[in-house]
Parts: sequence; structure tokens; C-alpha cells
Amino acid sequence: MSSILFTKENGIARITLNRPKSFNSFNREMALNLQNCLDQCHEDKEVRVIVLTGEGRAFCAGQDLVEVTDAAQNPGFTKILDEHYGPIIKKIRTTAKPIIAAVNGVAAGAGANIALACDIVVAHEKVNFIQAFSGIGLIPDSGGTFFLPRLVGFQKASALAMLGDKIGAEEAERMGMIYKVFPLENFENDVLTLAERMAKMPTKGLALTKAAFNAALTNDLNAQLAVESALQIQACETKDYHEGVAAFLEKRKPDFIGE
Repeated sequence: MSSILFTKENGIARITLNRPKSFNSFNREMALNLQNCLDQCHEDKEVRVIVLTGEGRAFCAGQDLVEVTDAAQNPGFTKILDEHYGPIIKKIRTTAKPIIAAVNGVAAGAGANIALACDIVVAHEKVNFIQAFSGIGLIPDSGGTFFLPRLVGFQKASALAMLGDKIGAEEAERMGMIYKVFPLENFENDVLTLAERMAKMPTKGLALTKAAFNAALTNDLNAQLAVESALQIQACETKDYHEGVAAFLEKRKPDFIGE
């Protein structure tokens, strides 16, 4: 059974972490397969939006501790961080398509932080997010020390990382950790509706928006204004920009093609 399920339909690429018996915890195979899927989506012009989710009852429980405690198959922490999680986070942020993390169950450790690195995070009402690292004497990785303070503030992030509190989806939404909570019974339909909406939007414009937010994480104001200027010039040269303006003037719904 493949550790990743991949489908593509109507501009929506769906990447499903598929190790449900281990709550979709990462081993080397799944980490490398996820990277390959993200690369494929980045290059594929037919893909307009990516949905990242998990099979079964969990989104992702983080690192498979069986792998790191097995002398025969343990890749070592250097490989895990430099070849698994580091590249995954970088690809999530640089893939030129919006990525929706559809958190369908517990998101713990690296699983939580991979979700938080995505462009839009939604979860159903029964989901919990856990910075589980301190419970085994580790620090948050997979971008956790970078994104979490920016999402919820330094003090709150420090407490969540050190105490390993279990944060429910509704609380996560209130503190700005995630975008929205959907009802459990309609979760899949609500995710699909969101993905379909984004698949019809100006894909290049969304990619440039993503690039602008990436730059804002480290720029000062002057540098960021320069980035906005450069990226806006690129945006106004797209076919979708011209279609959007034409549709506005003609008082009709735009038909964006992602170019």
C-alpha cells in the first residue's frame, strides 16, 4: 500500500497521508513521497489548488518513533530533519499553488507544524493540535519555532511548545492558529467546496500573494514594499488580471484560467 494517495480532478490535487495504522506518522518513504507529490503539483499546470489531508482518524501524528528506535531502519535525526521535514516545509512554502491543510484528525508534533506551514488550515470540530515534542525531550521542528510564534504570539507559542497542551480546533481558530473550523459531519464537503472555489481563482496571482507573504516573514517595511511592487508588476501581466478587469467592467463573473 502506498504511503501517499494522490488524485487530481478539476484542478484540485489531493494528497493524502496514508499510514492510518500508525496515525499517518512519517517514515522516510512517506516523507520522500510527499516531496515528490509537491514537486509534481508545482510543475503541473492543470493543478490549481492542493489539498493535504490524512487517511483514517488522524491527520498526522508526527514522526514514526518505531523508525527512529529501530537500529536497522533508523535514518538518524540529521537525515530526518535535513532530508525529510526541512524540504517538505520549504516545498510547501515555495510551491506555486495554494495549499489547504484539511486536518481530519489529530495533528501532533511535525504533523501539526506541517499543517501550520500551509496557506490555509481548516479542521473539523473534533481535531486537536499538539506540540508533542517536549513530552519526549525534543524541541519543535518542521518550522514550528518559525510559524507558531507568528500565528499566535511569542508567549502563547512558548507555552504551547513547552507544556505540550492539547489545543482543540475551535480554540485554535480563536487564537488565529488556523483559518476555520468545519462541522465534522460535513467536513469533506466543506473542504471540497473551498478547494473548488480556489481552483477557479487566478492561480498565478495566488502564487504571487504566497511569495509576498513569504518575503514578509523576514523583510523590513521598505524591502517589503519593493517586493510588493515587483510582484504586482508580474501579476498585472497575467491573463487572469486582464480577465478580472474585463469582467469587472462588463459586470460579469470572471473566468480565470490560472495563467
